[in-house]
Amino acid sequence: MFALWPCPLPGGGVAEENARIFDAGRQSRLLFIPPLFDEHNKLRHQLVEVMQRLDASGVDCFLPDLPGCNESTACLTNHTLDSWRTAVQAAVEHFRISHVLAVRGGGLLVPAGLPGWLYGPVAGKQLLRSMLRARTIASREAGHEENIETLTDMAHADGITLAGWPIGAQMFVQLEEANKPAPDQLSLIEQSELGGGALWLRAEPDFDTDQADALAATLAMGLGDAERAQ
Repeated sequence: MFALWPCPLPGGGVAEENARIFDAGRQSRLLFIPPLFDEHNKLRHQLVEVMQRLDASGVDCFLPDLPGCNESTACLTNHTLDSWRTAVQAAVEHFRISHVLAVRGGGLLVPAGLPGWLYGPVAGKQLLRSMLRARTIASREAGHEENIETLTDMAHADGITLAGWPIGAQMFVQLEEANKPAPDQLSLIEQSELGGGALWLRAEPDFDTDQADALAATLAMGLGDAERAQ
């Protein structure tokens, strides 16, 4: 099921964004903070598979579109990590979230004060380096050379398009400075706990039934423990 939610705009005002939801008004309400950029495309099917399993286990789940991503019509170059953090906080309040699951770069957007999980967290600089490297390889295959240092200078001045994503200069700088999130109130889920290879490393979007089962079971168990402790 899909729903619209009110997402704050950087300059003020509100725009409606889409969210994939499984909402039966239950006590456990888990927000999926998606991975960023191309990793979101690669993992979206997998995340929906996990949501379906959690729904069957009695957990409400919410996967909001970040402005400029997925079905969003917002202009990505107008957004920064800060505006995305504001958007995530708005989704938390709108959907009355009790816990979060932040996947990969989504860990850079986790609001303070909520319990939950970090799955495969990564620093912003690592995400950028991967996309910069991919661009240099694509350029070489197209017959012209680009290097990471020159591309970085370009990004600082004017922004840059990486893996098809138009990233503004402010977003680029904030990603460079965004450290890998600390667990704090969040539990860490490593890929090795789920078995198999990381789906974000695959060339094309894919899903893995066994990994979806393992991740959903980990989350359902943790949420069940939280409910019983209340």
